[in-house]
Amino acid sequence: MHTPDDSKEFIPVRIAVLTVSDSRGLSEDRSGDTLVGRIEAAGHHLTDRRILPDERDQIAAQLGAWCDDSEVDVVISTGGTGLTGRDVTVEAHRDVYEKEIEAFGTVFTIVSMKKIGTSAVQSRACGGVARGTYLFALPGSPGACKDGWDEILQPQLDYRHRPCNFVEIFPRLEEHKRRK
Repeated sequence: MHTPDDSKEFIPVRIAVLTVSDSRGLSEDRSGDTLVGRIEAAGHHLTDRRILPDERDQIAAQLGAWCDDSEVDVVISTGGTGLTGRDVTVEAHRDVYEKEIEAFGTVFTIVSMKKIGTSAVQSRACGGVARGTYLFALPGSPGACKDGWDEILQPQLDYRHRPCNFVEIFPRLEEHKRRK
């Protein structure tokens, strides 16, 4: 349960959403809609939203472009995390990551197990950091997006969340680039 520390002020985060699909357009993108609705309801800013086909190079290029955009703090993708041949989102994310957040996939699996049992083993949700930007890949179902946001990302992207959260370490994500 997310219980924010109300003595701290909420800090909105700038988030881009990428849906990976060979078959969906914006009007059929229920997973992207789920994320956008939750992002905005939480008080964050949607900075961009795109739909791309399951093409590793295109996905990685878009992720990289958002990492270079000073108006994007976080990227959340949905789709392409399964086991089939066209599911290449995880590989595209890992092409971009400087550091992987290994526990993200583990925690997502734990959350999913409570909802879908052992079927959770088929998800390859992942998270990482690149160039000071957080990147997360969620499965392509609205339920998985809801669970990933409600149970993990919403609390971690709330500066008031205790004992720690992703927002409070934003300034340190690129500390290795500072002069010594």
